[in-house]
Amino acid sequence: MKSEQPIEAPHLERGEGVYVFDSDGNKYIEGLAGLWCTSLGYSSTEVIDAITEQLHRLPFSHTFGGKTHQPIQDLAEKLRAMVPVEDAYIFFGNSGSDANDTHYKMLRYYFNAIGKPEKRKIITRERGYHGVTVAAGSLTSLPANLAHFDAPLEALHILRSDSPHYYTARKGNETEAQFVERILQNLEDQILAEDPDTIAAMIVEPITGASGVIVPPDGYYEGLQALLRKYGILIWADEVICGFGRTGADFGCTTMGIKPDLMTLAKQLSSAYFPISASVIPGWMYDAMVDQTNEVGVFGHGYTYSGHPAACAAALKTLEIYERDNLFAHAAEVGDHLQAQLRAMFSDHPLVGEVRGKGLIAALELVSNKTTGASFDKGIAGATAQKLCQDNGLILRAVAGNAVALCPPLIITKDEVDELLRRLKLSIDAAYEALKAQDLLAV
Repeated sequence: MKSEQPIEAPHLERGEGVYVFDSDGNKYIEGLAGLWCTSLGYSSTEVIDAITEQLHRLPFSHTFGGKTHQPIQDLAEKLRAMVPVEDAYIFFGNSGSDANDTHYKMLRYYFNAIGKPEKRKIITRERGYHGVTVAAGSLTSLPANLAHFDAPLEALHILRSDSPHYYTARKGNETEAQFVERILQNLEDQILAEDPDTIAAMIVEPITGASGVIVPPDGYYEGLQALLRKYGILIWADEVICGFGRTGADFGCTTMGIKPDLMTLAKQLSSAYFPISASVIPGWMYDAMVDQTNEVGVFGHGYTYSGHPAACAAALKTLEIYERDNLFAHAAEVGDHLQAQLRAMFSDHPLVGEVRGKGLIAALELVSNKTTGASFDKGIAGATAQKLCQDNGLILRAVAGNAVALCPPLIITKDEVDELLRRLKLSIDAAYEALKAQDLLAV
């Protein structure tokens, strides 16, 4: 796709561990794990061998008409034992976007099956990110992902609620507890105005990614779940980024105390070595859908590559490595080190308004005035910091305008974290001086 702006990005040729190398021989720490996904880094020969062996044995098989194969059965059973959804059933796809689209369709199918066709609205949150396909893209709330695409929000019955980001959405001198109370009251008012009997589910990322690594305040999820249960609205957890160790636990739901009805998985499921996603639903939902499917004669949904044998083999080996090498516990330990050092280095930095994150996912909110929290126009601070990080051998990503996100591979060591932070500090200091020289700091 042609861009009007020149793209100054490294032409990557190979990777090793937490490092990637460009065509000029430059070495970078991959500080965002690609796109929040390469949990095992860039040289897991075990996963590569598992994919290769499967390609030699059975390079393709679909799952239509009752067909199946051993890797998909093994992976489904493995995930059923892991997820916090009782009696879970799993539909496999190819990306987080299509997995969320699958959930959207299955919710319609389920509520039709139980005689509640009017229960079809989905609540999402401001600054949420859930993909780019038509339904998932409509659930996404980032301006750039909606502008000019004419997302069919009304046709898809998408509702939007408050972002749970205290730092940017608080009013006046609100405490975190007051902020939580206010936005949950707003949500209840919205539910009542819309009629609870017309609302199917609410989709949430336990901790957001592309919207700036937002960690909701204490009490938010406890209150949110009580509210949704009160009105019979299903809780749909988008774990595409948080799942499989990223937050220092098996799932972001574990870290944030969420008991989901539905779960969306992708990215770290296979360490991104092969595209695969999973839409997880509870048994009671599956049973109702089976009864309806029997009337039709077929469940009319699926992808050619759903449960691709090589993708399942990659995921199985990845999950095996997580368990064998205790990587979730490793991510928790190294993540504690990362979070502590980030706060020690940047809490008082004049360019940083907030340091946030859990485990091995974090962000720095760059502000033009530390006292007021004033931001920068058009994401100039985020873009400046991202470019300087790249110049200093660190690949990160500016998200939601002026937040700089970190999400290194789970295999990163404390020494490598320290080197990442050294390069980050150098870059943020340089960004501050560059923005100051351009007279872009608010007074």
